Amino acid sequence: MAKKPTIPAEFEPSMPSPEAGLFGDAPVAAPYVVLARKYRPQAFSDLIGQEAMVTTLRNAFSSGRIAQGYMLTGVRGVGKTTTARILARGLNYEVEGGPCGPTVDMPVLGRHCADIIASRHPDVVEMDAASNTGIENIREIIESARYKPIIARTKVFIIDEVHMLSKSAFNALLKTLEEPPDHVKFIFATTEIRKVPVTVLSRCQRFDLRRVEVPVLSAHFKRIVELEGAKADDEALMLIARAAEGSVRDGLSILDQAIALSLGATGHAVGARQVRDMLGLADRGRIFDLLEHIVSGRIAPALAGLAALNRDGAEPAQVLADLAEAVHQTARTKVVGADAASEALSGEEKQRAGALSQQLSVPLLSRLWQMLLKGHEEAAKAGDPFAASEMVLIRIAHTADLPSPDELIRVLGGDQPVRRDGLPAAVGRDGPAPNAALNCAPDQPIAENDGPAADSDFPDDFEGLEPYHAELAAEAGETVRAPKDSVRSFTDVIALAGQYREAKLKIDLEESVSLVKFDGEAGTIDLFLLPGAPASLPNDLREKLNRWSARKWMVALSKKAGEPTVGSVRCEREAKERAILEQHPAVQAVLAVFPDAKIGTVRAPLGLRDDDETATG
Repeated sequence: MAKKPTIPAEFEPSMPSPEAGLFGDAPVAAPYVVLARKYRPQAFSDLIGQEAMVTTLRNAFSSGRIAQGYMLTGVRGVGKTTTARILARGLNYEVEGGPCGPTVDMPVLGRHCADIIASRHPDVVEMDAASNTGIENIREIIESARYKPIIARTKVFIIDEVHMLSKSAFNALLKTLEEPPDHVKFIFATTEIRKVPVTVLSRCQRFDLRRVEVPVLSAHFKRIVELEGAKADDEALMLIARAAEGSVRDGLSILDQAIALSLGATGHAVGARQVRDMLGLADRGRIFDLLEHIVSGRIAPALAGLAALNRDGAEPAQVLADLAEAVHQTARTKVVGADAASEALSGEEKQRAGALSQQLSVPLLSRLWQMLLKGHEEAAKAGDPFAASEMVLIRIAHTADLPSPDELIRVLGGDQPVRRDGLPAAVGRDGPAPNAALNCAPDQPIAENDGPAADSDFPDDFEGLEPYHAELAAEAGETVRAPKDSVRSFTDVIALAGQYREAKLKIDLEESVSLVKFDGEAGTIDLFLLPGAPASLPNDLREKLNRWSARKWMVALSKKAGEPTVGSVRCEREAKERAILEQHPAVQAVLAVFPDAKIGTVRAPLGLRDDDETATG
């Protein structure tokens, strides 16, 4: 198919001459032939992407193992009907002074080739089963099969869209298909192979015509553009090949339209931007920008990016599909390596996918893939696809940083029972609680923050920011995050609650919880709630810590108590200090003079605060 076909004079005798009109008085231009017809393959060597089928037929023809029926299946526009005609041509190939017999090597047009390609040969009968579905049409074929060919070697029946035949028509065809005369061959073509009865499939050799890969299609289109005397950018041809989805005919139709669009452009060249505008495709670079926004929880830029793509002509559902493809390419790069990226991607797109693969985990990519697939289905069915797509992006951004089930299990020590949905089940004093995921009951793991959007505008590196005191920020209603390394112990958490004037939370942390584990580097806290502690304490603590500090925190509940409460430790320390003071000579002297006196509040010396002392955890 690389070369422009030469059409013999007898091939299209009805085509008017471009030199003269009907009466020789005015020139008549030859009618335009679309690229899909003009560059239709005429021989097996012209087929692209079907090497396996050609090799099988070559070996079968050379050994004489020719089946009585062939079933060609594949997507629309991949070349089923064209292949059927080429196969009929190979079965009846005859050339003067050359070999006479079935062959796949047809360098020149043979005796019957022109008529077979033009669908007017008397011994090659084509029938469209979509409009001839009844048993009477099949009876005509069966009756015609009884007679030998008129001029050719083999009588060939080509039935296109064979799955459209009725049940009675299939049944009538079975006997003739199983034991046809020696001079008869059947070739069937269908896009719905599952609708063809098994009894028919078992009597045919099946060939699945493959979708043509994007690089192969792009190179094919480039040759055709050169033959047409036009110009096209490699990126534009790659976009057309991707849009064709493996169909040569669809790709040629798009290319035909793109060439017509480029006639008004500078240099008459088909550009990538023109193709995107024509097809309503989104720029891949902007797709990766959108993906980075949603995985980082930046909802406002993500929605603005979606709106900009929609204004430029991209369909909202198609944007979600492009996002899913970007996630797929990123995941492939993550698990296989940089060389695993599709050849259809440009160098910049491969670089973007590689950078994202270093930042995102496989569980997160898998979750993004599932949510985008579900979101694409929702957007396609929604009355307002744009609004549905916005909700999909919001949902993904709010769940992007949630821990995976295995991370939750690992944080909880790996001994938590797992529910059917993969999340750890909450374990209470009486065993697993089936509905614990809906309640903030004791011994239940609390999920990580489900919404980074409110805080996502703050950078991870807080160097250079003006230090505001937390108490002044609390009075002004502002939230100033503490640096990552500022919360090093559970005492720092309690101090933050005091600085932000969360008196109730501070008291609960001091008196109502037992610290089991604190990991400031990982941002995890394991607590045991004492009797009387509010059930919402872990969730409140997590939300406030996420607002106060420059990291995401996860608070989990343990089944076993840990260290003593901070309040009890402080009371014990104060009791020891009081006992020591009571034994001090000065205090003893005062009590001797004033026997009814009692020690009241014990205060630390100036410059020494409880917060400066090393606390438990």
